[in-house]
Amino acid sequence: PIIAIIGRPNVGKSALVNRLASSQSGGAIVADESGITRDRTYRYGEFMNKRFQVIDTGGLVFDDQDGLFVEQIREQAMIAISEASACILVCDGQTGLTSMDLQLSEFLRSEVLRDNIPCHLAVNKCESEKTGATSAAEFWQLGLGEPFPVSAIHGVGTAELLERVYGDIFKEEIEEEDEVAELNVAIIGRPNVGKSSLLNKIFGDNRAIVSPMAGTTRDSIDAIMEKPSDDPELPPTLYRFIDTAGIRKKNKITFGPEFFMVNRALRAIRRSDVCLLVLDATAGVAEQDRILAQKISDDGRACVIVCNKWDAVVDKKDETYLKAVKYVREELPQVRWAPIIFISAVTGQRVNKISSAIDQAIVAHRKRFTTAILNEVLREAISWQPPPMKRSGASAKIYYCNQVSTRPPTIVVFCNDPSLVSDNYRRYIDRKFREALEGFTSTPIRWVYRGRRVRDVRR
Repeated sequence: PIIAIIGRPNVGKSALVNRLASSQSGGAIVADESGITRDRTYRYGEFMNKRFQVIDTGGLVFDDQDGLFVEQIREQAMIAISEASACILVCDGQTGLTSMDLQLSEFLRSEVLRDNIPCHLAVNKCESEKTGATSAAEFWQLGLGEPFPVSAIHGVGTAELLERVYGDIFKEEIEEEDEVAELNVAIIGRPNVGKSSLLNKIFGDNRAIVSPMAGTTRDSIDAIMEKPSDDPELPPTLYRFIDTAGIRKKNKITFGPEFFMVNRALRAIRRSDVCLLVLDATAGVAEQDRILAQKISDDGRACVIVCNKWDAVVDKKDETYLKAVKYVREELPQVRWAPIIFISAVTGQRVNKISSAIDQAIVAHRKRFTTAILNEVLREAISWQPPPMKRSGASAKIYYCNQVSTRPPTIVVFCNDPSLVSDNYRRYIDRKFREALEGFTSTPIRWVYRGRRVRDVRR
C-alpha cells in the first residue's frame, strides 16, 4: 500500500515522512524554510508487520503567485494522490486553521474522497499530549473526520494515526507479498546536466520537476521500476532509481538545506549498486565530474557514463563520436572501465540502451572467477612484462592471486614485498585482467597486494 502525505508548505510533511518511514530508506530533508521538497519522493516503512510506501510531496497551493514551481509541485502532488491507497493531510497546530487548509480540504472532499481513497487529518506540531487535543479541535471544521494531534519530530500520536490509516487500507488480511530483489541505481552529476529529465524519460512520466534553472531538484528522489523475472517461479526484480540533487564545487556549497542535499546525493552513491554518471555533452568534463568519478571508484560502485544532450552537439561527423569517447576516457581515468552511452533525455535517443547497460554492470559488479582462471591471466601478464627492477636492484616477485569477494570484485595478489610493485605496474595488471576477462567491464576491481608472512619468507 501507498500513503501520500500532502499539505500546504512548511507544515511538517517531510518530518512526518521521516517518522513513518524506516531509517534505512533515507530521511527527507527538513528545514525551517518553505519549499524544500519539490518532487514526490518514495520511502519504505513497516507497521504491524506490514510493509508500506509513503510519498512525500511539495507544499500544495492553488495560487500560482505563491512561489517557484507551484504548478509543477501541484502536478507531483496530484500524481501522488492518484497512486495512493490512502492520504494524510498535514496541518500546523501551532499556526492554526488557515484559508489554504480550507482550500485543500474542499479539494480532498470533492476529488479524493469521491474516488473512495481514505483521507486522514494529522495536526502536526502538537508536542504536548495535554494541549494537543485542544489545538486540533478547530480542524473538525475541515470535514475530514477526526483530527489526530501529532508531533512528527517527537513521535507523539503517530502510532495512533497509522492504526487508523491501516484500519482503512487493510479491511481484510492480505497475504504477504513475495520477497523481491531490489537494486539501487543512483543518477548523479553536477547541476543542470539533465538527471531529472533522464529519470522522467526512463519512466515515461514526470517523476521529477525539470527546468532550465540549475538546482531544481532539492532532494534525492526514489522511483521504483519492476522487471519480471525470466523464470515465472521467481519474483520480479525492483530497480530503485535515485535521482539526486546536482553537486556543486565544495566551496560553493552553503550550510543549510543544500549541505544536506549534497550529503544525501553522496550517500546515494554509497547505497547504490550502479551509478549513472551524467555528463553534459555540450559543456565537456568539469572538475566536479572528476570528483564524482573518483567518489564512485573509491566507494567501489559499478558505473555507466551517460553523456546527455548529444542532440545539441552541432556539426556531428563520423569521427565526432570516437573523439568524444577518447576525450571522456582521458578526462575521467578514475572510471576508465565504465561504458559510455551518448543520449538525449529530451528526444529519447539511445535512452533504451541504459537498461541493458545497468544489467551488465550489476552482473559485472557481482562477478566471481575461479582461482585457476585468474592465475592463468596473471602468469600471462607477468610473462609479457615482468615487474620492473628498482634502483636498489630489488624487484617484485608475484606468486599467485585469488578473488576474495564481490561488489566490487576484490582480488588479493601475493608477492614478496608490496612496496616493490609500482603504481604503473599495478595499472598494467588491471588492464591485462580487463582485456582477458570480459566479465570485469563496468566495475572497479579492488586490488590488494599482500607480502609473504615472516615465517613463509624464512622457509
